[in-house]
Amino acid sequence: MTFSPLSSLPLPPLRDRALSAVRRLGRAAGPGHPGADDGPRLVRLLRRYEIDLVLDVGAYSGAYGAMLRRCGYEGRIVSFEPLREPRAELRLRAAEDPCWTVLPYALGDRTGPLVLNIAGDAGVSTSALAMLDRHRAAAPHTAYTGTRSVEAYRLDELWERVTAPGERVFVRLAVQGYEREVLRGAGAFADEIVGVQAGAALVPLYEGGAGFDDVLAYARDSLGLALMSVRPGLADPRDGRLLQCELVLLREDAPIPPQAAPSV
Repeated sequence: MTFSPLSSLPLPPLRDRALSAVRRLGRAAGPGHPGADDGPRLVRLLRRYEIDLVLDVGAYSGAYGAMLRRCGYEGRIVSFEPLREPRAELRLRAAEDPCWTVLPYALGDRTGPLVLNIAGDAGVSTSALAMLDRHRAAAPHTAYTGTRSVEAYRLDELWERVTAPGERVFVRLAVQGYEREVLRGAGAFADEIVGVQAGAALVPLYEGGAGFDDVLAYARDSLGLALMSVRPGLADPRDGRLLQCELVLLREDAPIPPQAAPSV
């Protein structure tokens, strides 16, 4: 199928339990360590919740989509990447995959030009928001080197062009503090989002950016999603403190898979 690019226990609280778990993971992984490869576990979750479309927002050069394929995900992928240089590599990765579409847009809560701050780590940490000193001090190589104006859309304006009726949609966000804006842009289609994977800052890293509490509360209270997995991300190499993690949240409405029959 092709699409036109544009034609309960009360104590401790969930937040405290999640933060405690992610901090333990961060200490185990060590400062700056990327952590264990969670791809197979993620794909098992996608399979369990019958996800058949992943919207990869901020796809960069396509490493996330390639990971999904390597770990066995067979559904559709639609990648959004507004920067020309990484998008060229992304298109090469997707070229031989008929179920992988690439669109040259950013997503947000409004349609129109959006100014991105280009990060010095080859653009990986690029954001629409100003980077704070804490981020620059922990990762000096990510400091901004310039700006670029890109084309941005609300997700609800593209929804019916990139999804098919009945698809169960999972949204992956690599947007550096801009998570709330992208999710708000889903508008009336937010109820059709079955799952989200998003970065969540444990300390302020971008001016006005969404933090751990913001992402968790919005996904839970506005989208009706439950926390399934936490993966450590950026850590400060000076003291080992975990600064950012990734949350995987899904809607608990999928059928429970049957138990395997015991072997005789």
